[in-house]
Amino acid sequence: MKHLFLPALTVVVLPALSLQLAHAEPGDFSLGLGAAISESPYAGVGTQVNPIPLIRYEGERFYVNGVTAGYHLINTESFALDAILALQMDGIDRDDFGRRELARNGINRDLLEDRDNGIDAGLAAKLRGDAGLLELVAKNDISGASDGYSLNLEYAYPFTLGNTRFKPNIGATHLSGNRVDYYYGTLNEEERRGIAEYRPGSATVSYVGIGFSQPIGKQWEVSGNLRYSALPDELSDSPLVEHDTDSSTSMFIGISRKF
Repeated sequence: MKHLFLPALTVVVLPALSLQLAHAEPGDFSLGLGAAISESPYAGVGTQVNPIPLIRYEGERFYVNGVTAGYHLINTESFALDAILALQMDGIDRDDFGRRELARNGINRDLLEDRDNGIDAGLAAKLRGDAGLLELVAKNDISGASDGYSLNLEYAYPFTLGNTRFKPNIGATHLSGNRVDYYYGTLNEEERRGIAEYRPGSATVSYVGIGFSQPIGKQWEVSGNLRYSALPDELSDSPLVEHDTDSSTSMFIGISRKF
């Protein structure tokens, strides 16, 4: 089986930024640059290196964390509830697919539609304690791209060794039928052009990972993340996905400066 890098930049970047944000004080603001290295599971797309601007701001209520903006509805030492708005970056242009790789899966690339990025709105709840951090995030596409939702449940145990903060984590993301069908299935327009229907419905992706954050002096910080995800059959069996792919690994590293 092939083990590919998942293309969703939110999956790669946010765990590292959230580790930084957990130690932020109101008024903290930082800018930086990172890189996500990914080999897409989509057929024929191959390896990609994406530069990622890092933006982090923490106010009394409002915050920005990479591609997510949020507002603290409740924010205590042990519990937080946030309203969030986030970019959803799983879109792909049809011309980015490999023509030969799709043909092996029985798909004519010229008959495909683009898959658009989206904008998600939702809620994020965090429960903090000596035993670790439990987080539940519910988001729904409000941009009209997939019109689907996702539910993510994650347990993490942040700890510090020297000056380095680590965040090992394990979790699962449930994707609604609309979301999976849009990004991994076939669309109405494509089926009318003769592509065989593939609409797998909802799916759950489980993962394990670790993030880190290392201060350099008083103003600079290096952060990164590594995550391994198991792709369910609903995704790996898609004709849009590289043949014989059942897992993915995502990586990110970046550096930022506090102002």
